Amino acid sequence: MSYRYGEYRDGPDPLAPPYDVRSALDQMGDSVLSGSNPAHALRDLLRQGLPGARDRRGLDDLLREVRRRRRELRERGRLDGTLERARALLDRALEQERAALFPDPSDEARLREAELDGLPEDTASAIRELTDYRWRSQEARRTFEELRDLLRREVLDSQFRGMRQALADPDPEAMERVRRMMSDLNDMLDRDSRGEHTQADFNDFMSKYGDMFPEAPRNLEELVDILARRAAATQRLLASLTPSQREELADLMSQTLEQAGLDEEMRRLGEALHNRRPDLAWNTPERLTGEDPMGMGDAVTALDELADLTQLEAALRQDYPGARLDDIDEAAIRRALGRSAVDDLEALRQVERELEQQGYLRRKRGKLELTPKAVRRLGETALRRVFASLDAGRHGDHDQTDAGSAGELTGSSRPWRFGDEQPIDVVRTVVNAVRRGGRGGGAVALSVDDFEVAETERRTAAAVCLLVDLSYSMALRGTWAAAKQTALALQALVGSKFPQDSVQIIGFSNYARVLAPDELAGLEWDMVQGTNLHHALLIAGRHLDRHPDFEPVVLVVTDGEPTAHLRRNGSAAFEWPPTSETLELTLAEVDKMTRRRATLNVFMLADDERLRDFVNEVARRNGGRVFSSSADRLGEYVVSDFLRTRRAR
Repeated sequence: MSYRYGEYRDGPDPLAPPYDVRSALDQMGDSVLSGSNPAHALRDLLRQGLPGARDRRGLDDLLREVRRRRRELRERGRLDGTLERARALLDRALEQERAALFPDPSDEARLREAELDGLPEDTASAIRELTDYRWRSQEARRTFEELRDLLRREVLDSQFRGMRQALADPDPEAMERVRRMMSDLNDMLDRDSRGEHTQADFNDFMSKYGDMFPEAPRNLEELVDILARRAAATQRLLASLTPSQREELADLMSQTLEQAGLDEEMRRLGEALHNRRPDLAWNTPERLTGEDPMGMGDAVTALDELADLTQLEAALRQDYPGARLDDIDEAAIRRALGRSAVDDLEALRQVERELEQQGYLRRKRGKLELTPKAVRRLGETALRRVFASLDAGRHGDHDQTDAGSAGELTGSSRPWRFGDEQPIDVVRTVVNAVRRGGRGGGAVALSVDDFEVAETERRTAAAVCLLVDLSYSMALRGTWAAAKQTALALQALVGSKFPQDSVQIIGFSNYARVLAPDELAGLEWDMVQGTNLHHALLIAGRHLDRHPDFEPVVLVVTDGEPTAHLRRNGSAAFEWPPTSETLELTLAEVDKMTRRRATLNVFMLADDERLRDFVNEVARRNGGRVFSSSADRLGEYVVSDFLRTRRAR
């Protein structure tokens, strides 16, 4: 056996490294951290494309290419080219005939001239009148036959692409072969409608007539799709002409098919195709603005491509509910933009699949969500952004080196006591049992006195509450994205640097609710009125009460004073300007936080007089701090304050 090596040309390199899905997630993270939800972030990623070693075009690039291609097709030429050329050939034949008749002084010549002068104005009727005319001029006869050949080729090519090549030979046997092909095709469609068609029947049909179908369909469904789209384009061609042009061309087509003995077979085929593909735009007019006249076959091809591009443009926009990349027809992409565009589309689909298969995305009740794994990565990204803006040397830790109940192992151990939560030192426990002589029957018998626990460095634990305003005003002021990024960064900071802490993110608008870590990335502001800080403080208080031995840390991010409170029956009461009841109930919860030894630090995202008065009262009652932060520095302020608070503890 011999082998030959060369450059791989059949599509993308199969040995090329796969696209880094984590990079795709980081790109999505930019949109998420800017306030988008996961579905919009994924849409933005697919629109922008996949940068890397093999830069892949995104949907927007493909969409621009489709629109450019549509403009080119529309400017290619006019749709009435066949009518114009047919009229020119007819006029030439008539001139040649008159030139032959003019020198003849006989009455017969004058009668013939009168017959030619009395021909109808429209081309189709004139050709019908001349069907049985006995031409005096042989040149005129050849020109008229050229006209009929032109019509036969163009009409059939409008239905079967490439038929012009099949009929290039004027041999009558070529036309007879077309008749047999159409008869066999209609019979095959009839058998398929009765459920009797097999792939072997199709293969036999293609072995006989495959040269008439340059698209090389692989089965009957593909063949039907090709023929139906072309038949629909022919109908759109007729619909795009003026009424007089439409009538004239339809008459020419009817004459041509009748003279070729194909009218009945073409009628059967047209009905079958329309019944199978009623979804196609059969009678939608198109407008081409070019100057050069196009033949009927070329015009139908252009309209067929335009229909493809119109559908492709709608699919690439992905602006309808439930849009998926699987909605984009790969065959239409290949026909319109070539193989490289198919590779780009497949790369986008692969990234979408990999994000789900690798556990970054999931679909829940038809809604796209980020998984906890993805949220952790986005939180780390948000945290890196925050730390990048902090001054070097301001990062601290809060480890204490005295032995305690959590933290890093010190390397020493001590006897176990009731209530200890430290990990058991298995090696020393077994050694104690062996030294005590607790062996019997090949096993080691353990007693309570044998157990030792590993000592760890003591670390203070904190119960952290971040209260984030979700009200409509956060979106109006453009501060919502910063609040979301801050929540993700704080969640990541506590999870990575202070795992012993217990953090709870609480969002509040007309009501307050606890936000799960995997809910943060997909979180959106609420299009409701109300800033119910009273309810948020109630929930935060319950979290602190569940951790009485933890140091309480409460951070509030808001852009407005409280305008809602929770009634006794659990419903929310909203009023603006805020009522005294709303302020009194909210400040009562602030006082409870003070009695819990919890310091409230408030981060203001708006320079509002009412808000300043309220937070100053909170600071007076609680002793917390007030920060007036811009949205772009909110994360820096919150993280810095949290680290300062933890170091102080």
